[in-house]
Amino acid sequence: MAGDLLTNWEKKSKERQKIYKQYLHRAQKNTVLRQLPDLNEEAFEKIDCLQCANCCKNFSPRFKTPDVKRISKLLRLRESEFIDNYLKVDDDGDYVLKTTPCPFLGADNYCSIYEDRPSDCRRFPYTDEDVIIKRQPLTLKNSTFCPITYYVIERLIQAEKQK
Repeated sequence: MAGDLLTNWEKKSKERQKIYKQYLHRAQKNTVLRQLPDLNEEAFEKIDCLQCANCCKNFSPRFKTPDVKRISKLLRLRESEFIDNYLKVDDDGDYVLKTTPCPFLGADNYCSIYEDRPSDCRRFPYTDEDVIIKRQPLTLKNSTFCPITYYVIERLIQAEKQK
């Protein structure tokens, strides 16, 4: 089942954006939130992030003040040096990476600062929390490049159809 669901997932996700938008708009928040822990776990059992790393290759997390402090300390840089070397301010006023892929992503798709990574990285792809419903544009965008987000949304839609 998962194999079929994940075959050509990128193409399917792009084709099904309207369906996802409609589903997320009408989804019952409490019903979805009850299903997320199991679906999130199921997705992570079937999909290896280290084989993908699309998030690290194409997008930047926000670096909040605690992230900047923690990572600067790890890298033995002053916070201002860390910001100057790695970050820029985006249109929303958040610190994000200057470049993609992430400079902390290795050729093996491992993160060199994994234990100290930003909170956005730690929480990504948000498939076990209410962000999936609360921030629908973000969820839709994530479904186009993250197979876990795609998988969870597809399984939520399947579960709804089985009712």
